[in-house]
Amino acid sequence: MSNYPDSNLESFLDYLSFQKRYSKNTVDAYDRDLSSFLSFANGRHLNYLDLKRQDIRDYLSRELSKKISKRSLQRRLSSLRAFYKYLDQKGLLKSDPLLLVSSPKAPIRYPKALSIEQVENLFDHNELRNDPLAIRDQAIIELLYCSGMRASECVSLSIRSIRPTTMTIRVIGKGNKERLVPLSEHAQKAINCYLSELRPRLLAKNQKATDALFLNAKGERLTVRGLEYILARIESKTGVYLGLHPHGLRHSFATHLLEEGADLRLIQELLGHESLNTTQVYTHVSDEALKNQYDLFFPRAKKSKRK
Repeated sequence: MSNYPDSNLESFLDYLSFQKRYSKNTVDAYDRDLSSFLSFANGRHLNYLDLKRQDIRDYLSRELSKKISKRSLQRRLSSLRAFYKYLDQKGLLKSDPLLLVSSPKAPIRYPKALSIEQVENLFDHNELRNDPLAIRDQAIIELLYCSGMRASECVSLSIRSIRPTTMTIRVIGKGNKERLVPLSEHAQKAINCYLSELRPRLLAKNQKATDALFLNAKGERLTVRGLEYILARIESKTGVYLGLHPHGLRHSFATHLLEEGADLRLIQELLGHESLNTTQVYTHVSDEALKNQYDLFFPRAKKSKRK
C-alpha cells in the first residue's frame, strides 16, 4: 500500500517491484518522493495528469524553501521523471511537464575512504575482543571490506551464497542482478570461524529456521539498521573510532583497489555499478592520494625551510 492513495501510483510501484524487480528499499524511496509530490498537487487542487512546467518548478521552489537539500531534490525529480514516463507510456498524459525542467545543481560529494593502516588497525583491535559476538563482527567487517558490497546486499546473504571451493560469494545487487565477488583468505577464515563456532548457537535462539548468513543476537536475519548498529558497537568495543559505516568500507575497498593499480572496469564489476560513470568518482580519491604522495616526497613540493 502506497503512502498516498492513488491507483496510478499503486500501479507504478507494482511495476517497479514486479517488472523492474527493484528492491523494497528502492520502491519505498520512490513511494515517499511521489507521495510528497502528489500531496503538494492535491493541496493546490491540481490534476497531476495535466500539469504545466511551472507547477513542477513551484514544487521544487517550495521544497528548497523547506531546506530540502539539492541532492534530495535531484532524487525526487528523478522519481518524478520515471513516474511521468510511465504515465506517458500508458497514454494518460497530454504532455510531459518534466520536459525542459533542469535538476538543481548539487555539490559533488566524493566518497571518504579509510586508509589501509586504519583498516588493519580496526581488524587487529576487533580480534582482541572476547565477548560472545566478536567472531560474527569480525566476519562482517572482513567481508564488507574485501567485497565492497552494500549493506543491503550483506544482510540478504544466505549460507548458499558462499562458494568455498572457488573462494567467491554470490551477491544479489540492485535490480536483482547477480555478481560473483572473490573472498580474501582473511574473510574466508573469519566466516568459517563464525559458521562453525557462533552461528549454530545464535540459530538455536530462534524458533524459526533461516538460511540467513548473518544473524542478530536473537538468531534472526540482520537488517540494514541492525548492521549499522553493529558497526557502531564495534567502535565502542574496540575503542577504534572511525565513523564506521558499511558504505565507508565499500568506498575503502574501491579506493584501495584503484590505488594499487586495479582497472576501473574491474572495480565497476566488483561494486555492481551499472555505469562506469558511477565508478569514476573514485578516480578523484586516487588523484588526491597521488597529490598527497607527491607533496610528501618531491623535494620542490615541500615547504621551503628558508626564512
